[in-house]
Amino acid sequence: MKTVDVAIVGAGPYGLSLAAHLRHAGVSFRIFGKPLQTWREHMPKGMCLKSDGFASNLSAPDSYSTLEAWCALNGKAYSAQKIPVKLEDFVAYADWFQRTYVPNLEKLNVANIAKDAEGYTLTLENGVVARARRVVMAVGINWFKQSPLELARLPASHVSHAYDHHDMDRFRGKEVVVLGGGASAIDTALALHDAGAKVRVIARRKGLAFHVGPDSADPTILNQLQNPDTGIGPGWRSFFCVNAPLLFHKLPQKLRHEATRRHLGPAAGWFTREKFESNVATILGHHLAAAHIVDGRVALEIRDEQGRMRIVMADHVVAATGYKTDLARLAFLGADIRKDIAEADGTPVLSDSFECSVRGLYFVGLAAANAFGPVLRFMVGAEFAAPRLAAHLRRKSAATVTKKAA
Repeated sequence: MKTVDVAIVGAGPYGLSLAAHLRHAGVSFRIFGKPLQTWREHMPKGMCLKSDGFASNLSAPDSYSTLEAWCALNGKAYSAQKIPVKLEDFVAYADWFQRTYVPNLEKLNVANIAKDAEGYTLTLENGVVARARRVVMAVGINWFKQSPLELARLPASHVSHAYDHHDMDRFRGKEVVVLGGGASAIDTALALHDAGAKVRVIARRKGLAFHVGPDSADPTILNQLQNPDTGIGPGWRSFFCVNAPLLFHKLPQKLRHEATRRHLGPAAGWFTREKFESNVATILGHHLAAAHIVDGRVALEIRDEQGRMRIVMADHVVAATGYKTDLARLAFLGADIRKDIAEADGTPVLSDSFECSVRGLYFVGLAAANAFGPVLRFMVGAEFAAPRLAAHLRRKSAATVTKKAA
């Protein structure tokens, strides 16, 4: 059984981007996972990405790998900011990227990871064992979905998470409540409306936020100086997060975590606003206090800021309440490894090379956001993480070869 230098766990934007850079660098690696599974199976059918076209690229070491290049090759309409990216186009682009840059992807999930003196042993879902000196965790949001505790006792027939749905046809003619006020809630509510459901959105916030749409004219130099576009949102604070993640990494831990949590609150794409406000009812400024099954339906007790209570009935409740990193949920990561990972607020403490306290174990994507900032919560973060981590792993690989030769 050959030991490779690197095993990548996860085949989303971060995993595929890192693999493309490692392949170019000549580092021996294997990558495991179902390609773009979250995007393909767990986002509402027919939606558009919240990220602009210029911020929806997978990363590879050449200029031909961008979404813009793929759109030109395939006759698809493209604009850096003015045309929303359709989900089906992005998935097709990602499939092309994988075939072109990561042809060695093994479409199997990892069932267990164990560590020994020589590196790591990965057991795949089919029972086959692989070995690697180092492991990169590029796992997606599927491990970290978060739902209100008040819904925990309800049966799956009556409550679910937004992650659980792609096709909403089964809700046709049903009354459905969506809990949450961010992009996921709004995309889910629109997909339910399109499927013929009667939808209401309940959110704590008194008003829902939408990104500001692009001007019809190209931005002026003055506009860009006052409010630069960044890939995760306009403004100098976002500009810092996108362009200086290594400086962000040097900030005190408490400040990093707070900045990541507070920056860029839940806002939906600008192109969803008109349709949402015209077709979806909302109950804002209320929080969920309790939930019960009454006569086969869900009875939600909600309260406003003054404590006044009302009951909302529904056939089904979808929690579009986001995701929160919690290493304890990574059941396939051996308990002996997890206990040795230094963490803060459920996230790994990482070096500036993405390595955690367990030697040879790395994290990218959402799990690295508290270390490098909110840019790691977005696809555009792969354009920073993939080349930097690939260069680090190439140096590690070369050092291993030199040591063996000596």
